[in-house]
Amino acid sequence: MAQGLAPINGAQLYYETAGQGPALVMIHAGVADSRQWNNEFHAFAARHRVIRYDTRGYGRSEPVDGEFSHLGDLIALLDHLDVARPIIAMGCSMGGGIAMDYALERPTDVAALIMVGSGPGGLALDVPMPEKFAEAEAAHKSGDLDRVCEIETQIWFDGIGRTPAQVDPAMRRLAYEMNHLALSHQKKGLGKRMMDASVPAAWRLSDVRVPLLAIVGEFDIPYIRAAGQHMVDTLTNATKVEIADAAHLPNMDHPAEFQRIVAEFIAGRALGAAN
Repeated sequence: MAQGLAPINGAQLYYETAGQGPALVMIHAGVADSRQWNNEFHAFAARHRVIRYDTRGYGRSEPVDGEFSHLGDLIALLDHLDVARPIIAMGCSMGGGIAMDYALERPTDVAALIMVGSGPGGLALDVPMPEKFAEAEAAHKSGDLDRVCEIETQIWFDGIGRTPAQVDPAMRRLAYEMNHLALSHQKKGLGKRMMDASVPAAWRLSDVRVPLLAIVGEFDIPYIRAAGQHMVDTLTNATKVEIADAAHLPNMDHPAEFQRIVAEFIAGRALGAAN
């Protein structure tokens, strides 16, 4: 295993890499950091070169002044680490959007996409939003980061219809901690995120040619569940799997089931696309 801070586009991005074999790149959600993949990183290192990292402004990747794009950072990081392409790109939520933009920008560099609680950037869907979003916005305006983080943990980790008492307490604490750190970085007001693509992925979704696996949690918000179905309805090479008793970070709810689903997809479809 190797880890460190990579000088990427004016920032220092924390990364970890381990194992050998086809590259599996793990990109975390916008309410998390690379620790989201604690279980998957070690499990998949047995057969893959696994790479996980904290995107700029998350985890141990401090925000800095200046314009940036997450896609530009990802491309530069893979070059810095000399990662062989094509890769299997697995992203959760925001991370899935970055992964899809990468697949559209550099189609020969990606063998397969695993979209976890995610969808194409710019996708507009007429679905209801949970009332707790308004509560989180009010807490943001009051500057109460602890309250914001608790509400967002209820939305994203507990999910729609579950209570904190119904989830794994250790995983919930980690989810809260990761999001709190991200909110603390955000409060510094450093850096200006630019669009990863001039044309939103939702407008060119049919250009995604690689096998795609959409994983959704039973208790995720309606928009995310609908986005997963939209990808399956639009793409002939897409498969959707729902994980019961899981929310927006399903790999943290049920690690063993999640890893089985991903491993079967890679063995059945992703590796064939890479060869």
